Amino acid sequence: MMSLPFYQRHHEHYDRAYRHKALQSTVSQYQKETKSKSALYAQGSTAYARGSAAYRHASAADFSLDSSAAYSHGSSAYDLESAAYSYGSTAYDHSAAQSKRSAAYSLDSESLSKSSAAYSHGSESINKLAAAYRLGSEAYSLGLKDSNLMIEDQSYKMSPKAKRAKQNLVSEDKENEAIDYSVPIFTGREVSISGITDTEEERIKESAAYVAKRNLFATGEGVSVSKVAKSTSEEEHHEKKSRKVAIRESAERVALKKTLEETQAFHKKLNQDKLLHAPEFVIEPRSHTIWEKQNVKFHCSVAGWPAPRVTWYKNNVPINVQTHPGKYIIESRYGLHSLEITTCDFDDTAQYRASAMNVKGEISAYASLVVKRYKGEIDASLLYAGTSSMPMGFGVTPHGYASRFEISFSDKFDVAFGREGETMSLGCTVVISPDIKRFKPDIEWYRNGVLITPSKWVQMHWSGERASLTLTHANKEDEGLYTLRVVMGEYYEEYSNYVFVRDADAEIPGAPGAPLDVQCLDANKDYVIVSWKQPAVDGGNPILGYFIDRCEVGTTHWTQCNETPVKFARFPVTGLIEGRSYIFRVRAVNKAGISLPSRVSEPVAALDPADRARLRSHPSAPWTGQIIVTEEEPAEGVVPGPPTDLQVIEATKNYVVLSWKPPGQRGHEGIMYFVEKCVAGTEDWQRVNTEIPVKSPRFAVFDLAEGKSYCFRVRCCNSAGIGEPSEATEATVVDDKLDIPKAPGRIMPSRNTDTSVVVTWTEPPDAKELVGYYIEASVVGSGHWEPCNNNPVKGTRFICHGLINGEKYIFRVRAVNAAGLSEFSQDSEPIEVKAAIAAPSPPYDIMVLESVRDSMVLGWKQPKATGGTEITGYYVNYREVVNGVPGNWMEANIKAISERAYRIENLKENMVYQFQVAAANLAGVGTPSLPSQPFKCEEWTIAVPGPPHDVTCTEVRKDSLVLLWKEPVYTGRSPIAGYYVDMKETEAKEERWRSVNEKPLQKKYLKIGGLNEGVSYVFRVRATNQAGVGKPSDVTDPVIAETRPGTKEVVVDVDDNGVISLNFECDQMSPNSKFVWSKNYEPIEDDSRLNIDTKGGKSKAIFKDLGEDDLGIYSCVVTDTDGVSSSHTIDEEEMKRLLALSHERKFPIVPLASELAVEILEKGEVRFWLQAEKLSGNAKANFVFNDKEIFNGEKYKMKVDRNTGLIEMIMDKLEDKDEGTYTFQLQDGKATNQSSLVLIGDVFKKLQDEAEFQRKEWHRKQGPHFVDQLGWEVTDECNVMLKCKVANIKKETHIVWYKDDREIMVDEEHDFKDGVCTLLISDFSKKDAGTYEVILKDDRGKDTSELTLKDTAFADLMSEVCRRIALSATDLKIQSTAEGIRLYSYVTYYVEDLRVGWVHNDTQIKFTDRVKTGVTGEQIWLQINEPTQQDKGRYTMELFDGKTTHKKTVDLSGQAFDEAFAEFQRLKQAAIAEKNRARVLGGLPDVVTIQEGKALNLSCTVWGDPTPEVSWLKNEKPFVSDANCILRFEHGKNVSFTISTVSTHDSGKYSIVVKNSYGTETSDVTVSVYIPEEERESEQEKTKENKKTKA
Repeated sequence: MMSLPFYQRHHEHYDRAYRHKALQSTVSQYQKETKSKSALYAQGSTAYARGSAAYRHASAADFSLDSSAAYSHGSSAYDLESAAYSYGSTAYDHSAAQSKRSAAYSLDSESLSKSSAAYSHGSESINKLAAAYRLGSEAYSLGLKDSNLMIEDQSYKMSPKAKRAKQNLVSEDKENEAIDYSVPIFTGREVSISGITDTEEERIKESAAYVAKRNLFATGEGVSVSKVAKSTSEEEHHEKKSRKVAIRESAERVALKKTLEETQAFHKKLNQDKLLHAPEFVIEPRSHTIWEKQNVKFHCSVAGWPAPRVTWYKNNVPINVQTHPGKYIIESRYGLHSLEITTCDFDDTAQYRASAMNVKGEISAYASLVVKRYKGEIDASLLYAGTSSMPMGFGVTPHGYASRFEISFSDKFDVAFGREGETMSLGCTVVISPDIKRFKPDIEWYRNGVLITPSKWVQMHWSGERASLTLTHANKEDEGLYTLRVVMGEYYEEYSNYVFVRDADAEIPGAPGAPLDVQCLDANKDYVIVSWKQPAVDGGNPILGYFIDRCEVGTTHWTQCNETPVKFARFPVTGLIEGRSYIFRVRAVNKAGISLPSRVSEPVAALDPADRARLRSHPSAPWTGQIIVTEEEPAEGVVPGPPTDLQVIEATKNYVVLSWKPPGQRGHEGIMYFVEKCVAGTEDWQRVNTEIPVKSPRFAVFDLAEGKSYCFRVRCCNSAGIGEPSEATEATVVDDKLDIPKAPGRIMPSRNTDTSVVVTWTEPPDAKELVGYYIEASVVGSGHWEPCNNNPVKGTRFICHGLINGEKYIFRVRAVNAAGLSEFSQDSEPIEVKAAIAAPSPPYDIMVLESVRDSMVLGWKQPKATGGTEITGYYVNYREVVNGVPGNWMEANIKAISERAYRIENLKENMVYQFQVAAANLAGVGTPSLPSQPFKCEEWTIAVPGPPHDVTCTEVRKDSLVLLWKEPVYTGRSPIAGYYVDMKETEAKEERWRSVNEKPLQKKYLKIGGLNEGVSYVFRVRATNQAGVGKPSDVTDPVIAETRPGTKEVVVDVDDNGVISLNFECDQMSPNSKFVWSKNYEPIEDDSRLNIDTKGGKSKAIFKDLGEDDLGIYSCVVTDTDGVSSSHTIDEEEMKRLLALSHERKFPIVPLASELAVEILEKGEVRFWLQAEKLSGNAKANFVFNDKEIFNGEKYKMKVDRNTGLIEMIMDKLEDKDEGTYTFQLQDGKATNQSSLVLIGDVFKKLQDEAEFQRKEWHRKQGPHFVDQLGWEVTDECNVMLKCKVANIKKETHIVWYKDDREIMVDEEHDFKDGVCTLLISDFSKKDAGTYEVILKDDRGKDTSELTLKDTAFADLMSEVCRRIALSATDLKIQSTAEGIRLYSYVTYYVEDLRVGWVHNDTQIKFTDRVKTGVTGEQIWLQINEPTQQDKGRYTMELFDGKTTHKKTVDLSGQAFDEAFAEFQRLKQAAIAEKNRARVLGGLPDVVTIQEGKALNLSCTVWGDPTPEVSWLKNEKPFVSDANCILRFEHGKNVSFTISTVSTHDSGKYSIVVKNSYGTETSDVTVSVYIPEEERESEQEKTKENKKTKA
């Protein structure tokens, strides 16, 4: 039995929206507090019990029983295993756990109450069903009680009113009369019902468990039925027992005793070891009369041992649920059986039979169903009964009479797929007929049967024609079955489809999906339990746990509630502030990271439940997100007593939740609590909440050691002090009490539609508190699983949508509860996604093909929808039409006919008839066609032929199709001479018909070409004879000229044995599809020339001996598809080609892609190889050398790759004895071939040398080696770089450079960057010619590379250097000098090998003393001295690098010449002046130091033209000759300066100034005269003496 979660098990103030749906009816049943309804239920129970007793004693007593006695008797009967338990209570026990079926337990509460009154008056009609009441009266009373109690939960589920339920038609004045009672049937559609047992011992255990559960609810805070009855009894006046009351009680005791005796006898009868007995109907099915489109349900109850098997029949034909999916629902529960027929139509009018059979025999019971079709008139008697007794769905129209509203949907929403965060919209266009303005429909939306109300997540809109629902921010909580219900008065229609919401992309790759359905439960002052559902997607890694976040309403700050992840999907959050409101969210975590947060919960206030209830009923202020709580002023302090009823209500590995009741002794002051713990078996009590006392009578204890046992107790405290502790709890082990469920079993997929599959499974054993199931699907062989749902589904059946048509899938399921997700179930069997079969649609376009006096031949078109399987036949009905009034339909054929033409015999001449045709397949007979137009049965006497029939289009392509037809049944007065085919575009007018052929066709098919792609066409055929052209056939259905994707053609093939065949392949086949081959569009009846072989989706027509008799058009049609067909024409030319190809295949050779060849491998090995185009797995190869076969061994390594057709042989070394002829011989089945290679003479020698070279190369490359040998390149700076590429280098490898055997010293150690070694040579010239060598070496060996730069190699290098130098030349520039004009260009550097030439106005310049060229450093110049006007023009410098001439040009004319010439004149004059100006040429020193008394003689030379004047300065003052200093200027150039005896007075700066007309120049000399040391001392003494003397 299913148990309640802890927060529902002990407390009344829990969130009703969370409670388990399967327990809603049970919980509400035992918490109902309305006294009047409780009394009514008890009275109803009394009425049934009294009626049962009245029947058994055959008395008609008029008495009533008080509710208390009824309840006590009912309880006793139940506890003592009465008959009511056998047939009623077990059903009720399980139905109470399934609230969704509770409304089915009674047909109508009003009619049942009337029935109860009828029983209380001793009605005679009770006798008809007394046996049923004897076996189930108490259970029925409980069922009635359940159905009425469900009224309180209407806001949480869909409306319980029955769809198109017919109201009671009995008027009020007949209310007290006895009427037939409709027995309420206890049934359920759920498959996963646990506890169904067959042995008496297990039944007793179930009974005891049920009583225990009932007592659990009855002792809660809710009011039980017995208590209500007792309180009601106490309110009544106490009167003395009357004689009538005494008799009544005595009768009840006798009835109870009789019931117990019958129960014991019945159970003995059920014991198979004691007695077997044949089936017997306890309750037989009753007949019904209903309106079209309503549902009906037949019920019966059968007894017998062994338990009988019940089969239902319609008109003595067994009902097959599989062939009519959704039409019939057959159920069997505890001896109660039912047949439900949904959406009844007129054809469901029939006699239905229930047949019960076991080993002792068979018995049947019959019931009739009449389905009434509404045509606008109603029974006049209904008008007198008033609108209250009219059938449901009828209303008053403006015309004043009753009619029914017809509601239909168009433009309906399909199965929708979205992703979290997206906006999704669902909508339907609603059509209501008749459209009455003052009658407006009620638009209701449901999700999984729960009414949806507008919110920030959901928006609804009704435009008057279209209803829409928008999910503004889709979440996984929004996933489910969405139902649109349109209600018009008492009538409504529904449309449903599923919406799937996938997880949003994770921010962290590999993170799990977000949790969902976060709810707050059991909220109190500082405590709330947060629950959630685990996500379906774990990101590829197991979920390690969950983090819970809270946020105070009105803020945006989120606080994490737990430090470590919790695995249990419920978590107690403590530490809330009383009066404040909070919202919560949950995040999942795995080793990859943390998921996105879930959708936030609804706000919850931290309040005492009583305060919350009071605030809900009397709100004091607008909602602000915070509730202000005021407390009463404390009275005189009273130390509170100990709490009571302390217990552990939940224990997990992470925490333990305690619950208790406040103490009775606490005064008026509010109290708080301290929680204490100790390890079991000790008395070491520790306070858990040491800092903050607890306000709520709930507390979650964390930080407990997993696996240890603890005891807990609680103390109360207030301002007066801390009270005594409560009684300690029993030892509690810290572990999960709720186990993870086991894996579901028996995963069964079944077909549904082209993109969906129905998956069913069985509930895991011993499952507790299941939240639902997750289903996953995988394409067979892919290994990749995708979730089918992201919100756990309840029940054990689910439709998986969004699958790929034609793919094969496997499925698996796992169960979910708060403890976690179960292991996955075993994979289901693979199933291909295809639509399930159904009955075909109606045929159409019925026409008369021939008519005689007493018979007519009909033709019709095949149904547009075959139902997914081949049509097996047709049934024809006809009826007479007299004066426009049709009669009753009559069957024309009993056995189905396969052709679409049928002759109806024994008709009346000149009578008008209508016809209808129904098609049949494996699923059954489809809906008949609409009645044809009336046809008169009379002899046709026209001369022209009748219409051809069965005109069909096949092989439809984008520009052609093939039209087929059958000849007319009526040929006229002469044989048919041919046929004309007409065509037109579908939308064209009738006058646009045009004939396709000008001459009559003798054949009954035609390929029509020249069609326009994408255009729709229709066709018709007319037959002709000598009398003329007959009536045209019916027009074909419109055909669009298009080649559909995946279209395949018939392919002709010739196999390896030369067998010729036609092959056709189809990948759109249904299970019942067949390949039908024809020749010239006629069935192939002669199998002597052709064999047909079909396997799977491929069919092959094999010619036994292709010849002229086989010429023709071969076509293939695949039945039960959308026109898949193709054809192939074999004419004489095609036949000759196929026969030639067949001969090649019979005597084949192995085709070679390449002949035998040889190549040298890297190690010097020799490889012989050839390649065949293809080889089979049985191909063989022989290897022959010089006519002798050689074999695989040490010398020869042979290999045959049959996949690639490569055959090879490898030899390690080619020796002299290996010279000769090599041959490869191939054999593949019957095919053979060979190829040879001759290796002798020079060819062999060359191959041998190459092999030896490659061997040496391979050994060289085992150490450091050169990949690219030493070479050179010229850089952009015109330097030469020697470089080579090396490989297999390591750190210890050294490189050494040599030139002409002399080592080149390199400044830096080479780092082998990018495996390249370089040597840079700057300003390369002839001196750098020579032989360069580089050596690599380490402990593995060495390698050498050499480069010779001499002669031609040097010339080539210098040519490249010169080219680079020439390319580096700058543009020519003009420079004026004192001598003339200079043209110049700079290069990177100059070498003599670069030849320079100059051209003036395209004429080579001849160099003279006036015009000359030269190179100064990097400057190449042309000097033109004393330029004249003839020197103007275009100058070109030509640089020749040995191969190419490079030119630089400048224009020396016009302004450029004038400016250069003017500058030349200026510089020339400046040069003259500079040349002739006065100057000191030399001779004078800068400084002269001389001893006093010595002679000083200075001389210098001056120059100037004219002769300059010479003057002297001393210390910047003029200075002239005297006796001591002699100044001379001789011969106009020699100047002298002489002092015969120098003294200190002669020291100073002397300047010579030379001057003429061109300029002046000054030269300075400093004269320093010093006195020797001795003389200086003596002179100083003299000076001192002179001073003394003066003194």
